[in-house]
Amino acid sequence: MYEDDEDRLDAAGQLAEHNPHAAAEALSAIACDQAVGDEVRLSAAEQLAALYPHAAAPACLAIARDGTVGDEVRLSAAEQLAAADPHAAAPACLAIACDGTVGDEVRLSAAEQLAAVDPRAAAPACLAIARDEEVGDEVRMSAAEQLVAINARA
Repeated sequence: MYEDDEDRLDAAGQLAEHNPHAAAEALSAIACDQAVGDEVRLSAAEQLAALYPHAAAPACLAIARDGTVGDEVRLSAAEQLAAADPHAAAPACLAIACDGTVGDEVRLSAAEQLAAVDPRAAAPACLAIARDEEVGDEVRMSAAEQLVAINARA
């Protein structure tokens, strides 16, 4: 029926004009499908957020927590989630910030995003980055400074 994932995404987008609820289900299925390419999954989540912002939360969370997805795409999904539902973004940001396989700067960005929505939840993320000897010194220092700022607000 469809030649590739892009075709599925296009079909879901066209469906949105006539049946937004069915389009939302299709977009959610695409966004949560680990067999679909990272960028297509993120596009599906973004389109879903445009239709029904709160319905995008599970899709964005699925992408952000998926360790097989590229770091930047995971962070973008967490940011999309924060825009739609800031408190729902906390688990996504925490998953990225604490994942030692994720690049240093992306981990720090996730911790900073987490601090913006839930400072208390950001403390363990910042601590994990600051303690990780595999992380570059500048990023570790930034995470430690973020932790100090969190503790000062508490």
